[in-house]
Amino acid sequence: MKKTWGGRFQKSTDPQVEAFTESISFDQRLGPFDIKGSLAHVQTLVKAKLLTAAEGQKLTAGLQKVQKVLRDGKLPLDSGLEDIHTAIEKALTRIVGPLGGKLHTGRSRNDQVATDFRLYLRHAVLQSVEAGTGLIDALTRIALRERETLMPGYTHLQRAMPVTMGHHLSAYAFMLTRDMDRFLSAWERADALPLGSGALAGTNHNFDRPNTAKLLGLGSVLENSLDAVSDRDAFVDFLSAAAVTQMHLSRLSEDLVLWASSEFGFIEMDDAFATGSSLMPQKKNPDVAELVRGKSGRVFGNLMGLLTVLKGLPLSYNRDLQEDKHFVFDSADTVTASMKIMTGFLTTLKFRKGRMKEAAESDLTLLATDLADVLVKQGVPFRESHEIIGSVVRYCLEMGKRLQDLSDRELGVFSKKFPKGTGPGLSVLRSVKDKKAIGGTSPQNVVRQVGSLKKQQASLKKRVSNLKG
Repeated sequence: MKKTWGGRFQKSTDPQVEAFTESISFDQRLGPFDIKGSLAHVQTLVKAKLLTAAEGQKLTAGLQKVQKVLRDGKLPLDSGLEDIHTAIEKALTRIVGPLGGKLHTGRSRNDQVATDFRLYLRHAVLQSVEAGTGLIDALTRIALRERETLMPGYTHLQRAMPVTMGHHLSAYAFMLTRDMDRFLSAWERADALPLGSGALAGTNHNFDRPNTAKLLGLGSVLENSLDAVSDRDAFVDFLSAAAVTQMHLSRLSEDLVLWASSEFGFIEMDDAFATGSSLMPQKKNPDVAELVRGKSGRVFGNLMGLLTVLKGLPLSYNRDLQEDKHFVFDSADTVTASMKIMTGFLTTLKFRKGRMKEAAESDLTLLATDLADVLVKQGVPFRESHEIIGSVVRYCLEMGKRLQDLSDRELGVFSKKFPKGTGPGLSVLRSVKDKKAIGGTSPQNVVRQVGSLKKQQASLKKRVSNLKG
C-alpha cells in the first residue's frame, strides 16, 4: 500500500517493519477525535484561503460520511494504513477524490496526533470523574447509614480505638474526592491546541490558531511548536491521578478482603459480586476486591512506563511517543472499570453489625486511651497517665479482664486519681460519641463529614458539567 510519506523511498517497507511500526491496531480509538480535529482544520484552511468555500464544504461533507462509517464499525483498519489518521484520510479521498489530498495542508501527523490525543484525554478524564463521583456517592450514602455502626479501628493492623463504619468509609470518600480534583487538573493542562505547529517548526501559512482552538473547544494555543508536538505532560498528570486513585481503591480493597474473611467476618458479600472455588464448594471469594487491588500494579507501571519513554527524548517529536497511547488507554480503562465495579460491590454489601460491635466490646484493652484521658481530666500529665494505663493494661491481660470491668478497688491500686465508677463508665459507644471535635468518629461528625462531601461532590459535578458545556 502506498505510504503518505513514500515519495523519497525506492523500496517497499519490509513486512516486519510494517508490523512493528503500525499503530492502527490500538490508536483507532482516536478516530472520532481525529475527525473532529480535521473538521476544524478544514475551516482553518478555508479561512487562510488555502481552500475555497466550496472545497471546504465538500471536505466537511466527506468527513461526516467517514465519521458515520467509523461509528458503524465499517472503516477499513488494515495494518498497512499505519495509523488511524492515514485510514481516515484514505477513506476521505475515496469519497471526495484528489481533493482529499488538500486536507493535510499545513499539518503534520505530529501536531495532528498531539491534538487528537488531547481531545481524547479530556474525554477520558470526564469518564473517570463520572465513575469516581458515582463511587463517592455510594460511599457517602453508606457512611451516613452506618454512622452509628461500631467497630474496632486499627493501626498496624492491631486493634487501636473504637470507630464507626461510617467514619471509616468517609475516609475513602475524601481520598477519592481529592483524586477527582487531580483528574480535572489533568483536563485543564490538556486544554490547549497543538494543531498548527506542523512537524516541529510551525507553518508557513497564516492560520488563525486561536479560532481553531475555539472550534475544538480548547481554551488556549500552545505557543511553542517544539513543545507542542513533543509535550506529554498532561498525560503524565492523568496517569499520576489514575495511579493515586487506583492506590486508594487498592487500600479500600484490602480492607474489604480482610473484613470478608472468617477471622474478621465484618461483611457479607452479595452472591452477584463474589466467586467460588472449582474445588472447594464452601468458598465465597472477594475476587472483585482482589482484582481491583491487583490491577494497581498495571496502573502504577503505566505511569512509570510513560515517564521512562519521555525521560531521554531530545526535542522535538520522536517515534517513541507512539508508545504513549498504550499506557493512557490501559489506565483509563482500568481505573474507570475499577471504580464502577467497586460501586456495585459496596452497594450490595451487608454489614454484620453485631460481629463488629462484639469485636470492639470484647477487646480487653480497646478503651485504654479513653481511660488515660480520665486521668488527664483529673490533672495528671499525659505522659504519667500513659505510664499508669500501661500498667493497668498489663494487669487486664494477665487477669483476662476488660478495662470497663475493673472495679474502683482494682483501679485504685494504680492511681488514687481515678473517680468512682470509672471502669463501668467506660464503653465503646461512649468512646465514639465523645469524639466530637471536627474530624472525629462521632456519629454527629460523620453527618458533618457527609455534608462536606456532598458539597464537594456538587462542586465536582458542576465543574464536569461546565467542561462538557
